[in-house]
Order: sequence, then C-alpha cells, then structure tokens
Amino acid sequence: MSRISSAELIDRLLDPGSFQSWDAPPVQPHAPQGSAYAEDLARACAKTELDEAIVTGEGLLDGRRVALVAGEFGFLAGSIGVAAAERLTLAIERATQLRLPLIASPTSGGTRMQEGTVAFLQMVKISAAVAAHKAARLPYLVYLRNPTTGGVFASWGSLGHITMAEPGALIGFLGPRVYEALYGAQFPTGVQLAENLRDIGLLDAVVRPEELRDLVRRTLHVLMPRPDEIAADAVDDEPGEDEVDALVTPQDDTLAPNELPDLHAWHSIELSRRPDRPGVHQLLEQAATEVLYLSGTTAGETDSGMLLALVRFGTSSCVVAAQDRHGQTLEAPLGPAALREARRGMQLAAELHLPLVTVIDTPGAALSKEAEEGGLAGEIARCLHDMVTLPAPTLSVLLGQGSGGAALALIPADHTIAAQHAWLSPLPPEGASAIVHRTVDKAPQMAHAQGVRALDLHANGIVDWVVAELPDAAEEPLAFSRRIGRAIHRQLAELEQLPDEQRMAARLARYRRLGL
Repeated sequence: MSRISSAELIDRLLDPGSFQSWDAPPVQPHAPQGSAYAEDLARACAKTELDEAIVTGEGLLDGRRVALVAGEFGFLAGSIGVAAAERLTLAIERATQLRLPLIASPTSGGTRMQEGTVAFLQMVKISAAVAAHKAARLPYLVYLRNPTTGGVFASWGSLGHITMAEPGALIGFLGPRVYEALYGAQFPTGVQLAENLRDIGLLDAVVRPEELRDLVRRTLHVLMPRPDEIAADAVDDEPGEDEVDALVTPQDDTLAPNELPDLHAWHSIELSRRPDRPGVHQLLEQAATEVLYLSGTTAGETDSGMLLALVRFGTSSCVVAAQDRHGQTLEAPLGPAALREARRGMQLAAELHLPLVTVIDTPGAALSKEAEEGGLAGEIARCLHDMVTLPAPTLSVLLGQGSGGAALALIPADHTIAAQHAWLSPLPPEGASAIVHRTVDKAPQMAHAQGVRALDLHANGIVDWVVAELPDAAEEPLAFSRRIGRAIHRQLAELEQLPDEQRMAARLARYRRLGL
C-alpha cells in the first residue's frame, strides 16, 4: 500500500496554513564524514527535503491549538536515533508546557541500527515525556501509519489514551523481514494487520486519513471542550415541548414509596429480562450528544458484553464503561476481559480527570473454567479497588439486571441512579432460592425478601435517584432513554462542582456506614 508522508498528514489533519514547525537543526549523530551512515543521511535529506525522520510543531484543528509529532518513513525508514528522539522529546515537553493536546503519528521501522544501543535506549526518555504529558491530564492521541514496528510501536506508539491506525497498515513489534531472516519462514499473514489488532482489542479504531480530522475533532470536543462548544451543547440539551412530560423524574430528596407503584420485586425482574428492553446502545444513541467507541483493553482482549466509550451528555463529558445486555449470551457471558476493559475506562477517567459513568445490566458473570483461570474474582476485586479510590467523579447507573459480582464490580460510585425496574442481588433470585430452599421455585419470594428492587435499594441508601418507567422501559424506549440520559447529565453536573477531597470522602463514608 502507498505511504502517507508527514506533509500529507499535516495537510489532511490541520486547518490550511496553520502549521508552525518547532524543529530546530537536529543534534548531529556520530556519523564520520565519508562513512556509509553519513552518506545514508545525506541521501535521506535529499530524498525527503527533511533533516530528520521526525517532524514536530503546532497548528489549528477546527480553530483549536494542537501539537503534532509525526514520523517520516521516507527518511531512513522512519528510524529513531539520538537526533530524532531528542526532537521528539522536546516537542512532547513543549506541548505539555503549553498545555496542548498532542497528536502523535508514528511510521517507522524502529530503532536506527546505525546508531546501535544508544539509539535503542532513546525510547526511555520519549516514554518518560509521554508519561509527564499524560500526568498533566492532557490528551495523547496516537495515529499509527503504515508501517509502525519495533521500538517505536513498543514505546510512544502504544501509550495513547486512544490509539487509531491507518487501514491496512502493518503494525507490530517484530518486522516480517527480520522474522524471516531469523527463523527462515514467513510471519503468519494478517496478524500484524491494523484491522486484526482492532478486532482483538489492541487498537481502538481503524481510520482512513481523510476521516482522521473529524474523529480527532470529535474526540477533543469530549476531552477538552471549548467554551463555545459548551455553550452550544447547553442549547442543544434543552428539551423540546413534546419531551418535558417524559422527563419528570423523582428527586432523591423528595422520593417516597407512594410516588411510584409498589410492585412486587419479581414483576420488576421479569420486566428487566424482556429481550426488547432498551440497553446501553439505545441510551447512548438517544441521550448522548457525542459518542466515541473504544475497543478492548489495549492488551489484546475484548468482550462483547462490555462497551467502553468517550461520551458527552449535554455539557458534561465522561468515560462510559457499560455492560451491554445484547452482547451477553449463554454462550458468551460476561468474562474477566470485560472487567479488565472496564478498568481501562477507570484508568482513562483517572488520567484525564473525566467523570466515570458505569452502567450495570447483566444476568451475571461467566461461571466456567476459563473465567476462573482468567481471574474473574480478582478482576471484580480490582474494579472495586479502582472505583472507590478513583480521584475523578463517579456515577453508576443500574439500568436493568444487576446480578452477582459482575454487577457489584461497577456499583460503588459517588452517586447511583436506578431505573424503576432495575434490581441488584448477590445472585440471580433463582440461585439464591437454590441455596436457601434447595429449589429455584422460591425465586420470587427470595427477590422480595432480599430487597433487590430499585425502591428497596433507595430505602437502604444504595441508590440516590430512581428514574420512572412509564410503565415499562420496553414500552417507551425513546422517552426512557432520554430520561435516563438527563438524569445522568444532572448528576454529573452536580458532582463536577464538588472538590475532589470532599467528594471522595463522602464516597468512602457512604459505603463505610451502609447497613449500619
């Protein structure tokens, strides 16, 4: 496939004429005059009209200042030596000082072999600069171009908050030519293809160059909204006349049992299990103003039962880690990878200091040899640990079924809202009945006795806000989804006003005194 030069990338990504180079003359590498390496450098300069394999600078993207670092494969296969690494590191540090979001677009064969081990170790300082940029709560977005391999992929190419790649790009640690030379065989085809890496959860998206600008613009709208964007979102979030009646929701300080029908818990459980009940996809489609889906754990795992996204509800941005009711089946129940994906969302929320919204809607986690050996119990524990200590605001949404440890893992937030017919239980009621009565026939009685329904959860201080279903979410999916979305927006707006220490102290106190 053809390769995109750094100049072409800049033209496609940034506003016309806005790019300003940050590049000073490169540090001179150890390349004695007349040496083969010196001749290689001279040819690369003549061929590309550049002085190194890295181009850095800033520009405008839809009027917003952004920093950009980009590789140039035409310059000695985009290899990174001392000079290229120093230029790259200085640019990352400058972006951090200026508090600019940073877009990195590597294309490289890896370390510059002519400079040996010293060049190889340059990846350490580059990674340190990226870490400092992320520690400053600034977005670091990566777009991998064809090809990206070796130490570049194993350092700054794999550290993005979001990682995208060019369609058909060769992305991998070990270059196929090196593999063939070392092992006398061809590397398996398709493994290092961008699309495969997206499908297995190593990359978030495969994006054509002509689509990159809009995707980055939308991403920054969520991660770093400008005042004019916030104002526009506030106008867009106002309900129309036909929506007002459907948006009436009991407030947590006025909710009384007689404000919603006092239905038996089993009735809610049966409604929550309706196949046509709206799930998280419908919620986001109807209630969010911006949704950017992410893929997997970035460590080669995905689970169809977990959805991870960057989302904007009205004027509030957040990370959403949601259990997808339609992605969980008897053949593919929620497994450990789903919770590792949720923990990636928690890490993103912590690094970017964005609110985290978790959505609980699961009949239960996988009960299998694979789940046990995959560390399901440990992942539940680590989710609990990460959520109760997360410095960012947190909101959990009980949307439907809330069965067992998979539900518990995403519950402990600053505030919790629940749909009227959502429920939360240590086990499915049938399982609780089997333990207590040695039969599943007592499941309705167990559900009632355990206090699993939303009104009981509210009475026990587990849920702050119950969102009405009129009379059942499956009968009014559009209005229900918008009602939940507005409840999320109101709660996020409230939580974002609280100082971190006050909010975290209240979170810990909430669960410390629960049940006492």
